[in-house]
Amino acid sequence: MDSAPTIFAGMAFVLFAGALLVWTAVRVRHREPVAQDVSPVASATLAGLAAVAALVLGVWCLARP
Repeated sequence: MDSAPTIFAGMAFVLFAGALLVWTAVRVRHREPVAQDVSPVASATLAGLAAVAALVLGVWCLARP
């Protein structure tokens, strides 16, 4: 029973990371700003790093025994 919260947290992180990666990629592809009043390169990079970090955290949660 202890694995249910871990699975929920892992799936939440993975879904958030996937949505953030897709959203960032679409914004960059259409040459639209990822964040308002921030450098486009810096905001896309920071959003990408946050998405990758959330994805790694989600996979780690799901891989725990």
